[in-house]
Amino acid sequence: MEKTFLGNNLEICRILNGMWQVAGGHGQIDSELAIQDMEKYQELGFTTWDLADIYGPAESLIGDFNKKTKQNFQAFTKFVPNPGPMSNSIVTYYIEESLKKMNVDCIDLLQFHWWDYQDSNYLDALQHLSKLQNEGKIKHLGLTNFDTKRIKIIIEKGFKIISNQVQYSILDQRPEKIMIPFFIKHEIQIITYGTLLGGFFSEKYLNTDEPTRADLTTASLQKYKNMIDIWGGWKLFQELLEVLNNIAKKHDCSIANIATKFILDKPRVAGVIIGTRLGITNHIEDNSKVFDLKIDQDDISLISTVTSKSNDLFDVIGDCGDEYR
Repeated sequence: MEKTFLGNNLEICRILNGMWQVAGGHGQIDSELAIQDMEKYQELGFTTWDLADIYGPAESLIGDFNKKTKQNFQAFTKFVPNPGPMSNSIVTYYIEESLKKMNVDCIDLLQFHWWDYQDSNYLDALQHLSKLQNEGKIKHLGLTNFDTKRIKIIIEKGFKIISNQVQYSILDQRPEKIMIPFFIKHEIQIITYGTLLGGFFSEKYLNTDEPTRADLTTASLQKYKNMIDIWGGWKLFQELLEVLNNIAKKHDCSIANIATKFILDKPRVAGVIIGTRLGITNHIEDNSKVFDLKIDQDDISLISTVTSKSNDLFDVIGDCGDEYR
């Protein structure tokens, strides 16, 4: 199991268990079965969990798991407030709620998300989050879906940010334009999501007709089908899957493994989030194969022969996170 450090003292597994899937739109979650599944992940070394205050019961599930397990794990939550005034009491209230639900005294990594850049109250929120960090309630501060321009402002204001969580995949390589060069300079790391396109990067979709709206049975599939359409459409995506399938066969692994490792090998990427549909289905054994995989230059060249034909998502959408604003 490959580990790395976030900041200088927070060791994490490089494949993180994503909990957006418990928030709804991915099947009904049974909390007892979910906790049993969490124990399986833990036993096999997948000890790092990514959640948010807006992911339904995610924080409470972590709290229940925390009461049950005797082993160490890392739980990263997000603070996703509605834009508006950010007083110390408002920010403190929400962080205290997260601490209570998660059954912890200190949040390992608090990832802050802000919906509206026109509202500069995000700087006030960061001021209060930094105060809570100094009080020992937050170990590290990170961001979620902030663009490079705003992160530059945040750094210039003197805030210490160790990570930004953004969409990053073979299909969406926007972080490479301006974010990663900036992060190399300022020693900020990336945690990625959407790396498997909600499941589209799999053998299941190879040589298949374009799915209809009715076929998109999860919120993830709906979200990333839109991304495929913007990127270049289903026909070009089939070309990409064909290439990835050939590379996967060469390395005796899955398409998902190739898609994951391609991003894990990128500069400043600390870890890749892979969604967990707890108590419904898991891909623990398949995910474990990623760390033995070595993608070579020939593989990368083959992938780029297809991606070079696609639309440039930076030109179409903008910097990381701009799709939310």
